[in-house]
Amino acid sequence: MRLLGIDIGGTNMRAGLVEENELVRVESTLVRKDGSEKEIIDDLLGLISKFDYGKVEGIGVGVPSIVEVEKGIVFDVQNIPSWKKVHLKKILESSFKVPVYVNNDANCFAAGEKYFGKVKEYKNIIGLIIGTGLGAGIIVNNRLYEGTNCGAGEFGMIPFKDKNYEYYCSGQYFLNEFRILGKELYEKAANNDSLALEIFKNYGSNLGEAIKMIMYALDPEVIVLGGSVSKSFKFFQDEMWKSISGFCYTSSLKKIKVEVSEKDNIAVLGAAALYLDAINKQS
Repeated sequence: MRLLGIDIGGTNMRAGLVEENELVRVESTLVRKDGSEKEIIDDLLGLISKFDYGKVEGIGVGVPSIVEVEKGIVFDVQNIPSWKKVHLKKILESSFKVPVYVNNDANCFAAGEKYFGKVKEYKNIIGLIIGTGLGAGIIVNNRLYEGTNCGAGEFGMIPFKDKNYEYYCSGQYFLNEFRILGKELYEKAANNDSLALEIFKNYGSNLGEAIKMIMYALDPEVIVLGGSVSKSFKFFQDEMWKSISGFCYTSSLKKIKVEVSEKDNIAVLGAAALYLDAINKQS
């Protein structure tokens, strides 16, 4: 099986060819943030045209935005101001004559981990991205669940303390509360800086509360962490588990697992996985 996965980020568009569950080639191009809708679409078409798409069975596209999944329409794409309402599925299917599936980046992350990552054996999964924001994709009974309006998994918007979970459980916490970027904080913690280590402990406690909330809401088997902050897992995992240990259902507490994504190019793989998820839903 040959699939093409495309990750449209704020800085780059990356396309990858997947053959027999292995990513064999990746191409990329810069996103022209000041480009018109058509200019950026033309850039995307050019990127896809670098591949022998005639032998591809399907194309998946991940975007940082809300998506009308059935029609493949993307709305208000982050960092691409000109993309207000783009009929992406229709445009790509018309150009390349293969099935195209479009979804948001958090859902692609969850699908990528399910089909290509370390949680293949699980049926009920949360893919939790902890980076500049807090987003999640949901797998229920081996199938991606987006909700009615592609809004399922927006746990970051749920109120927590005096703000919301995203503020306290993403890189925003480090920047807004301590005026430091997550990468800098990691470097300080790696050098055993006591303040940095304490900040990560507080962060871990916050994230543990978010995970408990997710457990109460969806009762997953496993939560897999991705995003830039997940690279600092060793510095906050102990406090995270201390917080999770307050979960009231002990049988669930004994079973829940938290993993960290280790797959390179998971965004591209996750986009390709949209085709596999669509096939799974049809069966």
